[in-house]
Amino acid sequence: MNIGVFDSGLGGLTVVKALSQVMKNAKLFYIADTHNAPYGEKTPQEILNYSLKITEYLIEKYEIDALVLACNTATAFAIKHLREVYPDLIIIGTEPGVKPAIEKTKTGNIGVLATPATLKGDKYQNLVTHISKEKDVRVFEQACPGLVEQIESGKSSSESCKVLLENWLKPMREARVDTIVLGCTHYPLVGAEITEIMACEVVLIDTGLAIAKRLLALGLSQGHENEGDFEIFVQSTGEIHQNLVEDILETPVCIQDLTLN
Repeated sequence: MNIGVFDSGLGGLTVVKALSQVMKNAKLFYIADTHNAPYGEKTPQEILNYSLKITEYLIEKYEIDALVLACNTATAFAIKHLREVYPDLIIIGTEPGVKPAIEKTKTGNIGVLATPATLKGDKYQNLVTHISKEKDVRVFEQACPGLVEQIESGKSSSESCKVLLENWLKPMREARVDTIVLGCTHYPLVGAEITEIMACEVVLIDTGLAIAKRLLALGLSQGHENEGDFEIFVQSTGEIHQNLVEDILETPVCIQDLTLN
């Protein structure tokens, strides 16, 4: 199986790591669109254009069998259109894990950290509206502008990043939030910092493994044989820190430059 995966930068590699633990007999082609990062602060039309261009490239260059949008923002604004344009392609998106958070919470107070674009998107708004009618929970939403840039530049453990997180998490801590949805694939990379700042027993919801299991199930239904090697190929449209890529994937990686016209 040839799998295409993309995100605006390093974040989607948390999904790639989960895929590497589940999938076999596959080649994975990852595109970090760092030239246009962060997606979470772009317009819906810009996000759709980036997603279409990357998908076209992956199909033409690598004849992919499946596409994973390892980006909550791209999923919110592009997945519906991509499925209409490529109906025969397995396409899996990334959405904030609000449903599993409801299953985990004991206090009934759930936090959601996400990009501004994700929180404004119809998919997220409809999900929260639907759930709030069925479940007795309080959802504390927090947009995190600038956090992706901190992570991309290797400053996730810096004092400036901790100050941002402290300001965003203080209301959740005071409200006894015990479950936090990481609504951006970058955010698991600051999971340790979030746990430290919350200073309580908190469950962090990351959807990477669920995505990997979903892709495996769809692949098996189409005849995929999950035995053999799993190879990862990484390309970046702009600057990216190779040491951070290798830290996330826990393996040496050759990163190729990519220009998308």
